[in-house]
Amino acid sequence: MSAENIPNELFRFRNPVSLTGASGAGATALPNAMPLPPKVASLTFTQDAFRRLRKNRAALGSLAVLLVIILTAFLAPALAPYDPNEQHVPHANLPPRIPGFSVKGLNGYAQMRGVWIDRYAAAEVPDTLNYLLGTDEYGRDILSRSLYGTRISLTIAVIAAFLDLTIGVCYGLASALKGGLTDTVLQRILEVINGIPSLVLVVLMLLIFSPGMVSIILALTLSSWIPMARMVRAQTLRIKNLEYVLAARALGTSSVKIALFHVLPNIAGIVVVRTMFSIPTAIFFETFLSFIGVGMRIPNASLGTLLNGGYKVFRIFPWQMWIPSIILCVIMLAFNLFADGLRDAFDPKMKD
Repeated sequence: MSAENIPNELFRFRNPVSLTGASGAGATALPNAMPLPPKVASLTFTQDAFRRLRKNRAALGSLAVLLVIILTAFLAPALAPYDPNEQHVPHANLPPRIPGFSVKGLNGYAQMRGVWIDRYAAAEVPDTLNYLLGTDEYGRDILSRSLYGTRISLTIAVIAAFLDLTIGVCYGLASALKGGLTDTVLQRILEVINGIPSLVLVVLMLLIFSPGMVSIILALTLSSWIPMARMVRAQTLRIKNLEYVLAARALGTSSVKIALFHVLPNIAGIVVVRTMFSIPTAIFFETFLSFIGVGMRIPNASLGTLLNGGYKVFRIFPWQMWIPSIILCVIMLAFNLFADGLRDAFDPKMKD
């Protein structure tokens, strides 16, 4: 039977083929052949995770807020209108005054015994001098102190979270990959440290060392790496018995290479999410320590020291406590929403 007598329906293949099965000059191409659809490149795990993250509006909004806060805080020397530690007692306890605003409480007026009073006029402050967020009991600008205080709190939290990540990951990997007696000893040490209340441990550390950023970072790191180590150990124990890890070990791959090239890439998403959750925890812990007087020392500003000074006069000058409280709440909420978005993005079981 010739090619002309064969029905076209028999030749609806995806690729043109020849009747002879050859690809030479004498081959006859089949008619009506359907071309292959264009190849679509598959997404990697990281690309798919970021695709899901881009669809999470709450996470993206939180990331934008965090970037603005971080950029503003670390540009504090350029953005702060005054020296954060400069005292001007005649201008003490002034309310916020924003040029162009007529809203009570933001235009230099404060309520005293039920009556709104222009505190700037009473203190004989020039009309060209404005404190956008008011002043504290020593006449220091709250905006400048908030910028510097946010920078200090973020610096402490990020460094503590990085040390938490480093120590916890190394400890958990070593414990799980070595196994046996090494794992038993390391876990007993971890349980002994974890048995001491973290607040007591941190306060003791701060009492032993001189107050300052270094002491707070060491104290936070000493008590916060344990959950990371436990999480990494649990994930490593699950992965170390999979086929590709057993094959690598059978080929003579060292434990260090197995940890770096086989285990870490598979737990990176969980580690990143855990680190993002640990940053707001460290910020809150530093704020609490400074608030109770064992953290940053005055006159250095942090969110904790600002809250410590503001709560004492909250009923009379409420803005001194509301401003650092709002900043702390926004930072905590933004970090947690962004971390929650990362967790959903890196979870392969999440569906669109």
